[in-house]
Amino acid sequence: MTLNAYETTNHFVDRGLEALHLDQRYRTLLLTPAREVRVELPILLDDGSLANFIGYRVQHDNSRGPFKGGLRYHPTVEIDEVRSLASLMTWKTAVIGIPFGGAKGGIQCDPATLSPRELQRLTRRFVDAIGTVIGPQVDIPAPDVNTNAQVMSWIFDQYSRRFGFAPAVVTGKPLNLHGSAGRDAATGRGCLVTIRQVLAAEGKHLVGQRFAIQGFGNVGSWLARLLVQEGAKVVAVSDVHGGLFSGDGIDIEKLMHHVTATRAVVGFEGAHPITNDELLATPCDVLVPAALGHVIDQTTARTVHARYVLEAANSPCTMEGDAVLSERGIMCVPDILANAGGVTASYFEWTQNIQQHAWTESRVNHELERYMVAAHNEVEQTRREFRCSLRTAAFVVAIRRVKEATDARGFD
Repeated sequence: MTLNAYETTNHFVDRGLEALHLDQRYRTLLLTPAREVRVELPILLDDGSLANFIGYRVQHDNSRGPFKGGLRYHPTVEIDEVRSLASLMTWKTAVIGIPFGGAKGGIQCDPATLSPRELQRLTRRFVDAIGTVIGPQVDIPAPDVNTNAQVMSWIFDQYSRRFGFAPAVVTGKPLNLHGSAGRDAATGRGCLVTIRQVLAAEGKHLVGQRFAIQGFGNVGSWLARLLVQEGAKVVAVSDVHGGLFSGDGIDIEKLMHHVTATRAVVGFEGAHPITNDELLATPCDVLVPAALGHVIDQTTARTVHARYVLEAANSPCTMEGDAVLSERGIMCVPDILANAGGVTASYFEWTQNIQQHAWTESRVNHELERYMVAAHNEVEQTRREFRCSLRTAAFVVAIRRVKEATDARGFD
């Protein structure tokens, strides 16, 4: 039986709960979302017609701090996906050790079919609909799939019109509107630090390691650039249109110029064309799913030819896919650890907004590395202690921290 996204996440959480021998009351407390919001979003399109969209915000847990999580605009957004992602944010903020809880939201729409004015109307209508349940000390959204700094700017502006100046209501803003230096690269940089530490724990180095990256958006492209700077080779990349392979390594700088000009990796002359499925089966040392979730299932997991899978995307492995990777001896570096650099940098941006003081990019990068290294060390120590997978170890670390906060606050 194939589980949906929410059931898959709960399955991984259950493994952590079982490892800690927690009773049923904690399963209820730690799995049940605190609040779920579904809103209708009617807007006038540029041609004068009316369109209606569905928006969601799921606030999973705030025992350790305000709810925190991104907003995605995608046709497939639905409640179980949002529940899953909100739960993952709870565990991600806990494993990385920042004082937030977990939330997620999105609008069921295809932004490619909307003009910039229509997208702005939709965003502002969404803020009006959920404005009373978000805020700098309540719930802080951020960018996710198909949202960016411009969308965050609209959210900040619309919220501030109603509730007063509040840049800390949202993170991922542009630098000229109270954003943070280093935020764009943070998720990719966090992935780099994490895989570097994973390799080091096994006596290996980044230099010469071969990477295949599915998804060449913000996260994948930054990770590729940073990997090459560290002496690794990126032998395959892909986006929604298709992929590329070069056994000698792709010239990432030239590819970036190509993508800037064409908005796609396909057509690049420095590598051979491949499909996204072929990328997942590319012989490499580290496979990096950096696009949408559930791309590695029971079938595709059997085609993976990598020693490590680095989950740069959220929930890229199904329960069955994760089991197959484990059976085959492929180490999976879980999303709640691997891609936590983004929310960590968001914490830094929120902190700067609260303090009304800007950090330098070098300070952001230094603090990001410190958090990522500490989180990996804790997870690796837990993996050895419990003799379990990295994924289960990460959930054990996170669940323990959320449980301790829940106990301290009391729930009688």
